Amino acid sequence: MEWNQSQIDVPLRGKILRTGMFFVLLALFSPPAAIAADANKVPDMSEKGALAAEKAASADISNNPAEKNAPNLGKKSVGWSIRIQLPIDAQTLPRVKRFVKRALEQAEAQNAAPVLIFEFAVPKGQENFGRGSDFWSASSLADYLTGDELNRARTVAYLPQSIQGHAVLAAIACQQIVMNKDAAIGAAGIDEKTILPEYADWYKTIANRRRTVPEGIALAMLNPADELYLVDTEEAKGIYIDRAGLQELKSRKAVGKPKVVKPAGETAQFTGGEARQMSIASYLAADRRELAAALNLPLISVDDDPSLDRPWKAVRVDVKGPLHGDAAERIQRLIEDQIGLKGVNFVCLWIDTPGGTALECGNLANYLVSLDSRSVRTVAYIPREARSDAAAIAFACDQIVVHPDAILGGSGAYSLAPDEIQALVELLRKRVAVKKGCSWSLMAAAIDPRLDVYRCTRLGDVDYFCDEELAEQPDPKQWAKGAKITAPGMPLRISGREAGEYRLANHVVGDFREFRRIYGLENDPALVEPGWADALIDGLKSPGMAVLLLVIGFVGLYLEIHSPGVGIGAFLALVCFVLFFWSRYLGGTAGWLEVLLFIAGVACILLEIFVIPGFGIFGLGGGALVLASIVLASQTFVIPHQDYQFAQLRNSLLVIAGTGMGILAAGYFLQKWLPHTPYASRIILAPPADEEAEAINRREMLVNLTSLLGQTGVTTTPLFPGGKARFGDEIVDVLSDGEVIERGKTVEVVEVRGNRVLVREIS
Repeated sequence: MEWNQSQIDVPLRGKILRTGMFFVLLALFSPPAAIAADANKVPDMSEKGALAAEKAASADISNNPAEKNAPNLGKKSVGWSIRIQLPIDAQTLPRVKRFVKRALEQAEAQNAAPVLIFEFAVPKGQENFGRGSDFWSASSLADYLTGDELNRARTVAYLPQSIQGHAVLAAIACQQIVMNKDAAIGAAGIDEKTILPEYADWYKTIANRRRTVPEGIALAMLNPADELYLVDTEEAKGIYIDRAGLQELKSRKAVGKPKVVKPAGETAQFTGGEARQMSIASYLAADRRELAAALNLPLISVDDDPSLDRPWKAVRVDVKGPLHGDAAERIQRLIEDQIGLKGVNFVCLWIDTPGGTALECGNLANYLVSLDSRSVRTVAYIPREARSDAAAIAFACDQIVVHPDAILGGSGAYSLAPDEIQALVELLRKRVAVKKGCSWSLMAAAIDPRLDVYRCTRLGDVDYFCDEELAEQPDPKQWAKGAKITAPGMPLRISGREAGEYRLANHVVGDFREFRRIYGLENDPALVEPGWADALIDGLKSPGMAVLLLVIGFVGLYLEIHSPGVGIGAFLALVCFVLFFWSRYLGGTAGWLEVLLFIAGVACILLEIFVIPGFGIFGLGGGALVLASIVLASQTFVIPHQDYQFAQLRNSLLVIAGTGMGILAAGYFLQKWLPHTPYASRIILAPPADEEAEAINRREMLVNLTSLLGQTGVTTTPLFPGGKARFGDEIVDVLSDGEVIERGKTVEVVEVRGNRVLVREIS
């Protein structure tokens, strides 16, 4: 049958029209992440990039994430993130399955297109890039990630650090890979002495299932013995292939001159920049903020959610009223106890405070930012205000939820000194912003009135920078600096609505019921309040109780010195000093240094009294050590630099003064009344009356004691080293030869010099 030209043109035009409409619809309903606009998403126009693009276009359409997720077209993308702690072991897959199951359930409930982010995390301090992953555990995880259950979601492997070993197999099982520019992926077989055939089969299988990484690259990363070539054919360009594949390809079709990408014997590893050019990595992201922007997701979507692999165990801790004294320390103790003793993994800090002392707020913020968000989620709920330095506490939490009319930052109840402001800004800049992967200018401006912050834009992105942070950006010229949002000489006062617009707050809610709904909490979290132990510690830390403990402790030492053996005085001293330093230790102001200084000081004083005659360097030095230990145990600094610290130093010195007055009063009482009581008179020798003392002095001045040389007698008081001994009917003041001699012991006079009689114990 013959066709004329008009018969041919009609169906051809119809086919062209249908094809054009298909591509228009595909462009309209493709996931937003596929239409990137920033520098990270600009198509790679290099030769390698062009070849990779052609190769991707010729790939099996069934492996295209957009096509696989066709039921999600038109839905809003919502992300969930989980950290896969390396190395991968038998516990990894069950945890990932729980995460995927709950994330997909939440996505279905929200009618959202799920984006599942698997962050491959190298443990802190490990220098071998997460090596040691068990092959069979990694292959099981890769098999699951390429299975039918995950076809409903877009899976993303995020590599903020370099990874090696079989964790690579799990990473290439995801539909997309996002890497830090300086991170590297490769050396998959580095843990194996021999690359078994089944290992290579698994890498081929996963590579061909997912098509994220070409088979040739996957095998080259596994086996250093394999070469890796880049070749072109008439049908496709930019094919990565190993030697065996190249020979097989040549036998079937014409192949251009192969280019050696990796010679045999070298370990195949590719940095983020190289992986991006080779189209292995979809995007480059230095932190979670850039990851969220690359995937076109809100920042909260890339936060690790501990509740997805285990249910929330939530508590609420109130941060209310002015924060001064040890309020922040008490809050920290409450949180520590709940996490450490009760396994809590969700802490809601109900913040309603005008601020406080910068030291207290800074210490609490520093503690919160140090918590591992993989095991516990901290969320600040601000119904009314978190002013001035209290804003640092909210910023240090993993997430912030505010009422629309709440106040964040601005002026507070206390005026902050310049050095206090600088310390808080450094904390926000170097710790909080780094952990949360966000800019620090807005947070710092909420506390620092000297900071000017501007609204900056770049290719549709909006952020807020001061001049210093803007200069720190990789390419500052890409950002257009707009209007200033801060007022001269005033800290930035941010309303709840503005906090949501500025992306400082993760959610803006009308009441706490909305808070519970967002985090899937069926009931209000249990309110945690200080218990009897906290009340006891607070009581022991009060200045009055500190003075009482120290006075009783030193009086106990006095009693022990003037009584034989170890008795009630030593026991009282031990208990009082232990309670004093224990309360300071739990309060966070004392450590082993203060305890050691105190022990060393007391030892020096006793050495001066009992061993070394007179009162010299050991006595003075020991007294100074004791005073220093008590002062340092009552504060968190050595030299004060601000008003609050000077006030603390003043309180510490008042404790010392009160203790000194108490000891003098107690000493007078003991000397005057205690020797006359029935029990104490047998322990402590009463001082002689005035006439008796005068007679003793005259007798000691006139008597010649040389006749006592060689005589034996019995001690009537303990010798520390001085005391009294009876020789016949005569009682004489004597000194031991350096050792403590108890009462009632037989001694011999070994030396007489004037009125000085030296004795030693006869066993």
